[in-house]
Amino acid sequence: MKRQTVAERLEQVRERMDAACERSGRSPKEITLIAVTKGFPPDVVREAIAAGIADIGENRVQEAQAKRSELSDLPARVSHHMLGHLQTNKVRAVLDLFDIIHSVDSLHLAEAISRRASTPFPVFLEVNAAAEPSKFGFAPEALPDEFNTISTFPNLDVRGLMTVAPITEDTESVRPVFRQLRDCADGLGLSELSMGMTNDFEVAIEEGATHVRIGRALFGERSLP
Repeated sequence: MKRQTVAERLEQVRERMDAACERSGRSPKEITLIAVTKGFPPDVVREAIAAGIADIGENRVQEAQAKRSELSDLPARVSHHMLGHLQTNKVRAVLDLFDIIHSVDSLHLAEAISRRASTPFPVFLEVNAAAEPSKFGFAPEALPDEFNTISTFPNLDVRGLMTVAPITEDTESVRPVFRQLRDCADGLGLSELSMGMTNDFEVAIEEGATHVRIGRALFGERSLP
């Protein structure tokens, strides 16, 4: 069987995004599609950009560093998103490599970014909306007080909230998770929501996602560990 190209997969994903927007009365222009290239080599990143992708997401600092050394000629229109858990000792490297961080999951990390950034750096606050013990993020009930503190830090531009929903075949079961994140954002006066991945991005869009993080639907199974 002929391998589907990234461009073909992207067209299919766009069609699904458009349908989700139509069902929820939204415009596709409201949604940023982040292509998650974790586990894929630089040539796949190039293929994605050639297909029209403008936003690239990575989960690991070391992997991103290795790829970027081979991708120094990428067009300026490409934005780089840090999606994975971030340790404070990697903050300086992340500020050099990425344009936005989606995974600020603690006061300690927020303060470290603020201290090392030279200008207001765009971030999302990660919320453990499903209260999963294995996940990082602020607890929804603690978020208002934590946000008030973070709002006083210089050089942080808090754009919105991010969550990772439980992985399940029943995508309807995660709708309350996305709805809770939207309610949290509304309560804080934030308008951007980073939520939804390959298995659940349509539900996330219906519930207000402004950024969806998609890997497998665009690239298939990862070729690297």
